[in-house]
Amino acid sequence: MTIVRLTRRRLTQAVAALSAQDSKMAVAIERVGPCPMLPRTDGTHFDHLARAIVYQQLSGGAASTIYGRFKDRHGTGGDAPTPAQILASDEDTLRACGLSGAKTRAIVDLARHVEDARLPLDVIDTMDDEAVIDALVAVRGVGRWTAQMFLMFRLGRPDVLPVLDLGVRKGAQRIYRMRALPEADRLEKVARNWRPWASVASWYCWRVLDLEDAGGW
Repeated sequence: MTIVRLTRRRLTQAVAALSAQDSKMAVAIERVGPCPMLPRTDGTHFDHLARAIVYQQLSGGAASTIYGRFKDRHGTGGDAPTPAQILASDEDTLRACGLSGAKTRAIVDLARHVEDARLPLDVIDTMDDEAVIDALVAVRGVGRWTAQMFLMFRLGRPDVLPVLDLGVRKGAQRIYRMRALPEADRLEKVARNWRPWASVASWYCWRVLDLEDAGGW
């Protein structure tokens, strides 16, 4: 099994292929411009997932404040906390950072899954997309969407299609001039022309919503 990861060369290849395979996506690509969707390599996989849990359903400012407290109080020397450090803390101390009870339990469960190797983050880069999703959704508070975002933005997987993501659906609706917001099955059909670069096409769906004239697309 060969695991493909997005690189600058592959992004160039993806944009060229999407433009050639789908004339409507080609228009979106031309209007949005280059795609910088390289995987994020800062920090650890655990930190990336813990941060994703903290940020769920919060505004950027509030989440950033809570995450900053979480990192400062439980990490070492400015680094994000490790699973062992989380498990050495009690839930009340974690909640004092501003975490809800549900998010506290989710982060603790994440740490337990990593520590007992149910979630093998040391080899997760070598696992196929569905195996990664299956391992992640077993963690409390981590759903399929969060797992797909991890695949796209942390592991750099090129062919992930988050069919339930509202932004992707709205972007596709505008690009393809659909009367109604596409449901998952409709989006799957549209995305046949995106393979094997669905992650990149999804990024363009998000970005068309940022265009100044997106409402008149």
